[in-house]
Amino acid sequence: MTISKEITRLEHSAIKLTITVSKEDVNTEYAQIINDYRKTLQIPGFRKGKVPKEVLERKFGDSLKVEALGKILDRSIAQVFEDPDFPVTNRPLPYSTPEVQDEPKLDLGADLVFAVVYDVLPTVSLGTWQGLSVEVPEVKITDEDISQELEVIRERNAIVFDKDDAAGAVPGDVVTIQYSELSPSGDPIVGTERQDFVFTLGSGQNIYHLDDAMIGMTRGETRDIEKTYPADFYDIDLAGKTKKIRVTLSGLKEKDLPELNDDLAQDVDEKYATLEDLKASIRAQLNEDLEQRLYVRKVNALLEKIMETSPVDIPESMIRFQLEARWRNVVRNMHIPQEEVPNLLERRDGSFGTLAEVWRPEVIKALHSRLIVETIMKDRNLEVSDEVIEQEYARIAARANLPVEEIRSYHEAQEERKNMLVDTINDRQVHDVLLAENTITLGNPMSYHALVESKGSKDL
Repeated sequence: MTISKEITRLEHSAIKLTITVSKEDVNTEYAQIINDYRKTLQIPGFRKGKVPKEVLERKFGDSLKVEALGKILDRSIAQVFEDPDFPVTNRPLPYSTPEVQDEPKLDLGADLVFAVVYDVLPTVSLGTWQGLSVEVPEVKITDEDISQELEVIRERNAIVFDKDDAAGAVPGDVVTIQYSELSPSGDPIVGTERQDFVFTLGSGQNIYHLDDAMIGMTRGETRDIEKTYPADFYDIDLAGKTKKIRVTLSGLKEKDLPELNDDLAQDVDEKYATLEDLKASIRAQLNEDLEQRLYVRKVNALLEKIMETSPVDIPESMIRFQLEARWRNVVRNMHIPQEEVPNLLERRDGSFGTLAEVWRPEVIKALHSRLIVETIMKDRNLEVSDEVIEQEYARIAARANLPVEEIRSYHEAQEERKNMLVDTINDRQVHDVLLAENTITLGNPMSYHALVESKGSKDL
């Protein structure tokens, strides 16, 4: 098929592709459809395969043209995108289906001209990314950090036993509850019920943060608790709202925490002979984690600064794809049938739309950052050699205490796994370049646990 094409750049990283199909090819395609129907169509008064063209056109003319138009559109669009010389930068994103504009019509006496619009990978106007200076907090592992980790270990190794029936709940107790939200009339709201939910009182590890209101409850007791949540509450579904929750305490247990001594260390792992051995191991693990978190913090700070001078026009389809991916994760983490999720969120004044509105700025920022990393990668011609991949296998094996052969086999058994590993290495190469070519200064001191909770040290 003989075609010509014209590319027009639109806003938001979209392209208008105008395709012209010659009049001769239009008539060839139309004639082929006519011939196909003449061979197969049975019309009274004519033998099969002998129906005149004029009869077919008189009886099915509009339908034949519509069918011919559809085939010409499909074939010509496919021909453009299958051409190896068609620039990658002009190809549609995988999740952006080309849309035909202005409903073209078939005219057998003229060339067919039509246009499709679709999104392409955005181009980053890379600004200043070298010679920058950013500040990160000064963080050191302290004895207090070690003590907090030891308390976690004590909790994990605690002996739990039932409290007396008359005993009231106090912080530190392990409680089992049944709960549900209540309507203004005091009736349980269907879909908000939860059975046999277990948590440690005082930990705050429950959706409604009911800890303080449950102090003193005895086994079997039911309370209607009313809570008003601050406008900046971390859970957007509860922020600024007042909820009434009915709670029944069905289980109440007390913890007997083990002493901090050599016996506890040996219970954790036989490789620890003394409590000091365990402390040394904790310190080493925390320092390793701290190093990684500070690495992430530095890179994130640099990328945020680079974004200020590196504009990019992110297409809506790319944003939508990421929002829908987050939505799928929410559904998966709820552990309930997908069809029930919208009803549950609606009862909590939520929906995909409301969540997407909250997520949108963060998604745009993540995409912007990702595109900058990929642009620097291309500019520096960074590649991952087989030697670098082998070094990564060895690093992973050492951390997991597994044979290198096992790590290699795992990643090379599926192409997707290895590709993900290569992407990770590529990202790290760019991050290392950023850290090498910019200046990091130390700011105010911050505790390790405050760093863990801060946004800037989350995964890249």
